[in-house]
Amino acid sequence: MTTPRQMSIGMNILGHGGHGAAWRLGEVDPRACMDVGYYQNIARISERGTLDAIFLADGPQLGGDVATQPAGRLEPTVLLTAVALATTHIGVIATASSSYNSPFNLARRLQSLDHISGGRAAWNVVTNAGDAAAQNFGLSGAPVHADRYGRADEFVDVVIKLWDSWEDDAIVGDRETGRFADPAKVHRIDHEGAHFRVRGPLNVPRSPQGRPVLVQAGSSEGGKALGSRWADAIFTTQTTLPDGIAFYNEMKARARAWGRNPDHLKIMPGLSTVIGSTEEEAQRRCDALDTFQGEAGLANQIAQRIGVPVSQLDLDAPLPFEKLGNVVDYERGSHGFFEAQVNLARRENLTVRQLSRRIRSGHRLVVGSAEQVADTLEEWFRAGAADGFNLMPDMFPSGAEIFVDEVVPILRRRGLFRHEYTGSTLRHHLGLPHPANRYAAAPGAAALAS
Repeated sequence: MTTPRQMSIGMNILGHGGHGAAWRLGEVDPRACMDVGYYQNIARISERGTLDAIFLADGPQLGGDVATQPAGRLEPTVLLTAVALATTHIGVIATASSSYNSPFNLARRLQSLDHISGGRAAWNVVTNAGDAAAQNFGLSGAPVHADRYGRADEFVDVVIKLWDSWEDDAIVGDRETGRFADPAKVHRIDHEGAHFRVRGPLNVPRSPQGRPVLVQAGSSEGGKALGSRWADAIFTTQTTLPDGIAFYNEMKARARAWGRNPDHLKIMPGLSTVIGSTEEEAQRRCDALDTFQGEAGLANQIAQRIGVPVSQLDLDAPLPFEKLGNVVDYERGSHGFFEAQVNLARRENLTVRQLSRRIRSGHRLVVGSAEQVADTLEEWFRAGAADGFNLMPDMFPSGAEIFVDEVVPILRRRGLFRHEYTGSTLRHHLGLPHPANRYAAAPGAAALAS
């Protein structure tokens, strides 16, 4: 009997919440983002709801206005090690840059996290647009978009080769013969490319789920090429159902063109939520947060995502489309966020003020009851716009608690989401197979025995 298709759901822990003013309402201490217990609590709440994973965004620079926003982030692989030890099932997804790391060190950190978590780790690969990060690494500015993604493609290739450099059964562990591992199943990768020369093998054996899940977040041409070739899951930014369906179909087709099974590439749009017992209650909650942030703060979020000075935006006028240029030439930020906002504004003829109330953290915003949130998840899932969702509640921990306690039961009753975990690895949660090891299928590959 065919198992009914069910959605995947991740919890994106964005500081104090997906709304920039969440810290002002005082649910937790303003310094909570430096407290590992804060993240462990959100992870436990999410695990109570049998969610697939928690997700940490990151960048190697100090972002935002430290005068008005909590600033600073703990390093994700370090933080998620502590979170993994405080949970038993939920996946832990760490963001790390391919532009400002080396493949061997990052492969080792992530493979270590996968062992420590018992096979629940994932890497969200990003290239980091913008000059601030580049200037922390001795560069005057960020490489151009094509160069960032060229490096990223080779970076991912090297990391996966390193993760595969120990075959699944390489460790023998025979005390009687004194044979710990079979050298013929531990391989040099001998990679030489445009950006990297890496001999290998990795100094961490194959992990419980084979290798960490690979996640990609980006909707540019470079991002789509990278994600369709390598990723197990794509976090994306579409804000309208037609755009969501088009992106979903395109990425499945691209995966198929690489010779992949498109069912093994999960498309997970971001969704910002403000949930109340009624739509009116949810709107009051949203209005309270918006009041703290102010109209200027809301407009500034739009300006940052589309790369124009906030002074060029009139709150009660449409976006200045003539000043935006073409997304292909947009080097200052995320192509995905740019397109998501511009497409929504154009499609529905929104003013800047209206747009600011439809977008949070660059993603589609839903303000409503638990039933309404469940309805929009179901609509996108059944329409073929999503395999799951990356959630960004307005505030933590209450936004996570409301989703788990009120939305998840509705999804379960509709047969759209699991009642319990049936496996122990993130790959199992996502319905992904154990990845084949490339060297096991290539007997001529260089091994330590050679």
